[in-house]
This record gives sequence, C-alpha cells and structure tokens, in this order.
Amino acid sequence: MSFKSPYPDVEIPDVSVYDFLFGSIADEDLDRVALVDPKSGDETTYRRLIGQIDAAAGALAARGIGVGDVVGVLSPNIPAFATVFHGILRAGGTATTINALFTAPEIAKQLTNANATMLITISPMLEQAAAAAKEVGIADENLIVLDGEGQESSGHPNAVDLLGPNLPAPDITIDPATHVAALPYSSGTTGNPKGVALSHRNLVANVAQIKPLQGVTNDDVVIAVLPFFHIYGMTVLLNAALYNRGRLVIMPRFDLVEFLENIQNQKVTKAFIAPPVAVALAKHPIIDNYDLSSLEVMMSGAAPLDDELGKAVAKRLDLHMLQGYGMSELSPVSHLIPIDTKAALGYDEPPLSSTGWAIPNTENKIVDPATGDEIDLPTEGLSEPGELWVKGPNVMLGYLNNEQATADTIDADGYLHTGDMAQVDPTGCVYIVDRLKELIKYKGYQVPPAELEALLLTHPGIADTAVIGVNDDDGEEIPKAFVVKQPDAELSETEVIEFVAAKVAPHKKVRVVEFIDAIPKSASGKILRKDLRK
Repeated sequence: MSFKSPYPDVEIPDVSVYDFLFGSIADEDLDRVALVDPKSGDETTYRRLIGQIDAAAGALAARGIGVGDVVGVLSPNIPAFATVFHGILRAGGTATTINALFTAPEIAKQLTNANATMLITISPMLEQAAAAAKEVGIADENLIVLDGEGQESSGHPNAVDLLGPNLPAPDITIDPATHVAALPYSSGTTGNPKGVALSHRNLVANVAQIKPLQGVTNDDVVIAVLPFFHIYGMTVLLNAALYNRGRLVIMPRFDLVEFLENIQNQKVTKAFIAPPVAVALAKHPIIDNYDLSSLEVMMSGAAPLDDELGKAVAKRLDLHMLQGYGMSELSPVSHLIPIDTKAALGYDEPPLSSTGWAIPNTENKIVDPATGDEIDLPTEGLSEPGELWVKGPNVMLGYLNNEQATADTIDADGYLHTGDMAQVDPTGCVYIVDRLKELIKYKGYQVPPAELEALLLTHPGIADTAVIGVNDDDGEEIPKAFVVKQPDAELSETEVIEFVAAKVAPHKKVRVVEFIDAIPKSASGKILRKDLRK
C-alpha cells in the first residue's frame, strides 16, 4: 500500500522560480544581506541581487538567449553564481550546471548532450572551458568569463560587459509546469550521466515543501559550502535560503580552517553538509580552537550519515544534527527529519540512521523488487526492505531526450523508482538500508561505474573491466576496478589509476585495481557485480 506524507499539504504557486523567490519580496527585506563573500568582505543585498539578476537576464536576452535555450554554468560557489543562474532562468533559458571539477572532455560531453549554446565560467576554469567550448562549437563571444579581461581584450565577455549596460529583463511567457528551468546531470539508478529536466514548478515545489521542516528564517546565517552546481546546494542552500530571506555565507570549496573561521566570524546558525565534513567535525582537534556556539542546526545529506558519527558531532558542537534524503530526480529532497519532530508530528525524534518522513505533498511506496508486491506499513518495528518509490510535484519531468530511461524510472502512476532499498516504521519514517542501483557515492558525489568502465576499455592494454564500490578503511565508498589484461600486456595498478585520473574529475578516480582472468557476466552479457563483491 502507498503511504502519504504525515504533514499537511503546502501551497505550490504556479509561477516561475524568479517570481516565487523575488516577486513578492517585502520592502523591508530589500536591504537585508543576501550573499556574503567572506574573503573579500563584500555583501550583496537582496535589492542589489535582484537588480543584477534582471540585468543579467536583459544581457542574455540581447545575446539571443530566450525560451528553450540552454546555457552552461561552470563555476564554484561565488556570489555571481546566483546572478547568472537566476539570470538565465529570468531570461527564459535553461541552466545546465556543470561540476566545477570536470575536465574539458567531461564538460564538452555535457554541453553537447544538453545542446547548450553558451557557457559561463571564471578565469581559473577558462582552460578547460575554452577547450570544451571549441570542441562543441561555442563561439568566443558566447563563452563568458565573469572575472576575465572583457570582450574587447580577450574576445570573451565578462561580468561588466554583461551587467554594465543594465538592460531590462525581457518579458517572457512560460508554463512553469513544463518549462525546463535547470538541467543538472545525474546517473540516476545506473549508467552514464543523463540530463535531469527540472521544471520551474519542480524547483518551486521543493522549496515550498521543505520550508516548514527546514526552519530557515530571515534571522538565519547559512554557510554555503555545498556546491550550487549540485542540486542539493542549488535547492536546499541557494533557493531555499533566498526564499526565506536568510544570509548565505559563500565558500567556493571546503577548507576546514576557513569553514570554522566563517562559522565563528559570521555567526553562522545553520549548516548543510555531506558526511565527510561530519568526520572532520567529530574527530579533528582543531575544532576546539574556534567559537562555534552560534551554530544551532546541522543537516547532512547527499550520502548516508552514520548514527554514531552524527551524535558525536551533535555532542561536540552542542547542536541539533539532522538528516535528509533525496536525489537530483526529486529536485532533490523527498525526506527530512524536521527541525522539531515533536512539534511537527508529535513523535520523538528518530535516530539519525533514518531519513525522516516524506515531505508534504508526496506519497511513497515500498515495493519488493523481486515480486513487485507493495510492502505494508508494519504495526511495530520496521517493515521488510523494498525499493522506495516517490510521487509528488518534485518528481522531475524526465531525462533529457531519453524516453526509455525516463520510462524505466517513472511509472505510469507517476511514482519515481529511486533504486534505493528502504524500510519504514509504523509512523511512515523511512530508513534507507541498501542500494539497488549500481551507482557509487564517493564523498556525496555520484560515480557511475558504466562511465569508468567505458573509459577503461579505451586503454590498449585492457581487454575487459568492471567497476564497483567498495569501502576503504574509513568506511568511505570508493571506486574499485577489476581489470582483465590484453594478452602479453604489461600493466600495473598505478598505471591504471593514473590513466583514469588524467581523464576524469577527482571524485571519479579509480582508487583500487584488481587484475582478474575474466569478468563474471550473465547470459545476456550483464556484469554480475554481486559476484565481484564476494
């Protein structure tokens, strides 16, 4: 049987992301600080940010970007990310956000698949951005380098070229329910990365759904270290904080000392992290050198948080530790432990081994993958494990130009099959227990085995290969490659690791190699990964 969210439904306005975030901003909020660059000390008010977004939209429209056009964004977390991302959406375009660690071939692959006609980046990433742009045929004037020398000097427009004319934002007409606002890339339950088509309504819905549970207010200072190019950072940090008129302290990358300094100096009240950050917070002796007393709530997502680790962080920092669950295909949040479980639901707070309850306006099923039978809510304890299915307004439109993958993931009744095995308690609280899908999660980042396998097979010394996730000594899941050498090939583990490392982002690197005589496969040729895990 299906079970609904225990929360009352929330209103989801039928508007664009821009209108939802800024359309009804109160006069007294315009001069609040929206974004803080702690390195430079620069602060961007809501008034200034909205003006920049409008100017960016006007400039993009003047350069030919309109409804249906796709613009790539290759950038770490910087204040300008908010301007260009929302400027693209304001102009009627679609933003495809690109992992800032990607190599030129990986960037080109995403730009090609997304059919992007423009790319926005910054100087430290210009080399790989320019190589990718050249490969896919994006002209110099459509490769915008925000902190660059400018179009007259370099051929590439910069932020001054973009915002200086202060052109008015265009009037556009879109259907929020069907128009694609964001196109992040995800491997879904398996395979190569696919464009996740998220509508304006998807993004609006998810912010509206998590608002009563997340508890961010205009008094909150939120540290933004999770990347905005990732759907977690895009929705839970950028959009949700702006909607609630919070103050975002922006970090381009995680550095423990800077993270601690920023919490101390900026009086950060809420932090959203991935589990690797929790390890440092629980164990590193330097933590005791900082005043982190302003920090009230920390929420972990992107990968499972160990219950004991979460408790250790909560005790050491004297804060409230929570966990959530989601995926790009769900915009991304589908389950959360609320800020105050007793007030929200009348229940005691669940253990951190759970992901909490389904968010408002959603419905779940737990389904036995072997039989297809729906698993009922138990009367006590936890149910039998089954695949978690999710239905709601945050479910993606589908995978870009991939009807088969979409049909394999979203069924005729609108349920998205997550590929994660879960159990549920009598109250509907969900526990993720295992992964049906083949995807490897390394430090919260997705590593698709099929992508690494395809790359490894291009090596002349490799006859066959398979990649699985294994746990290292610290319990972190890492990619391990099983390799069958070509006859007479001389090949070492180091050579295989270096071959992959030169061609992929750091989180995708193969960490361990084992040479074997043959890759176990089914009669249909499917890799039997379970045999490799024995």
